[in-house]
Amino acid sequence: MTLKIHSGGCHCGAVRFEAEIDIAQGTVKCNCSSCAKARSWLALVPGSRYRLTSGAESQANYQWTPPGRPGPTIEFHFCKICGIRTPGRGNMEAMGGVFYAVQVPLLSEIDREELAAAPIQYVDGLHDRFDREPADRRFL
Repeated sequence: MTLKIHSGGCHCGAVRFEAEIDIAQGTVKCNCSSCAKARSWLALVPGSRYRLTSGAESQANYQWTPPGRPGPTIEFHFCKICGIRTPGRGNMEAMGGVFYAVQVPLLSEIDREELAAAPIQYVDGLHDRFDREPADRRFL
């Protein structure tokens, strides 16, 4: 595994972060209702490898409880100024505890060839089956 520190932020720059990511390990696209609407393309990062460097006061959050769950599984964040979704924070035992869902397009200086070569994992979050691909991934 080759971790690199990637910096990133929202469109207006009010929210900035750093995340240690190995892009070669792949990225994720999910078909849950939230990810599908936002066309999310994610790098999942353990909480210990994510740092918000500025803009905590510029973020708002949104929590949604999926049907059949006792509570929210992820806290979505977005910039109050430009409206761009910033990394969301989740806490799921299956994910190793606290993690951040970093939107790949937020990363400032990513090697486009490295990103193009990285595998994409498609997950069926719509049906709470994160261990398999959705039947239709054409719109992810």
